[in-house]
Formats: sequence, C-alpha cells, structure tokens
Amino acid sequence: MTTDRAARAGTEVATLAGGCFWCLEAVYDELTGVESVESGYIGGPGAHPTYEAVCTGRTGHAEAVQITFDPRVVSYRDILDVFFAIHDPTTLNRQGNDTGTQYRSAIFTHSPEQQAVAKDVIAALTTEQVFGKPIVTEVSPAGPFYPAEDYHQEYAARNPAQPYCAYVVNPKLAKFRKQFAARLKK
Repeated sequence: MTTDRAARAGTEVATLAGGCFWCLEAVYDELTGVESVESGYIGGPGAHPTYEAVCTGRTGHAEAVQITFDPRVVSYRDILDVFFAIHDPTTLNRQGNDTGTQYRSAIFTHSPEQQAVAKDVIAALTTEQVFGKPIVTEVSPAGPFYPAEDYHQEYAARNPAQPYCAYVVNPKLAKFRKQFAARLKK
C-alpha cells in the first residue's frame, strides 16, 4: 500500500531518510508535537518494495520515516534540526556500519515551502561549517511512500535489547534526549 498521508487538519507530514529507519522512528516518537511516525521506503522507481529487496541496494529506495506533526507545536525547521543532530549528513550512502543507497541521507519534501526550509537549513549548516565536511543530503520532492512490514514498526521500542538497538539505536536516542530534553514528550 502506498501512502503519502495527507495532512489532517492542522498537521503536516515530513519524510526523512538518514540510515536505518529504526533510529529515526525511535527519536521522532519522543519529540513533542509529533503525532505519529511510520517506517517505510521511498525514492525508488519500483512499486511495493520489500525489506529484503531494499536491503540489496538495487531498488533505489531509502529506508525512511514519514512523520505526522502539529506545526503549532513543532515546526518543520525543528524537525530538520533534530534530523541533522542525530545522523551524519556527510557520508554518502552510509550511516555507521550501514552502507548502501538505502541508507542515504535524504529529505523528501511535500511542498515548495518544505523544500525552501530544507535548503535554508543545509545552507546555514554549511556556512557555519557545523560538520567540517560537505553535506551530501539529497533534497527532492516526495514520491510514493511504502510502509515497511509490520514487524519494523516501533521496532526499537519493542526490541530494546536486540544488539542493533542496544548498540546503535539506543545511543542515538540517548544523544537526542540529552540535546533536546526540553522538547521531549511528557
């Protein structure tokens, strides 16, 4: 099933790829103003990709999350500030030990306004030399988003002791909680 969740009255949708979707989902689930986060696939030409196919790196899809948020509580810029704080936007097709195009850094925009904000944020981070290396995050219009299999949804929350979660997701979550403590859901 393809989804590009139309924003409910008063909400917006952001779609981001920054490595394994388990990490992004775990972080955004705790951000104030975020109503829901769904793991899935976006950016490839084929329809209805599976996890196994995406993992080959040949489908062109990225592991991503689609975030529904209330812009009266958290802005799209805030969503992107968290995004750039929790992943490395300077490594092409890689996050840590995860390598391949499916782990690329990408912002899939849903409006010209989102595209402008994404480009402004990247320009500011580049001017400030925050990362010391060029940012390789792609910014492109969102195409079809395909929800990941059910067992991927809320994976880190349901499997905190699983080795990948313990050694990769949980440290990113701890960093987020420390850096954005004032923005955590109560």
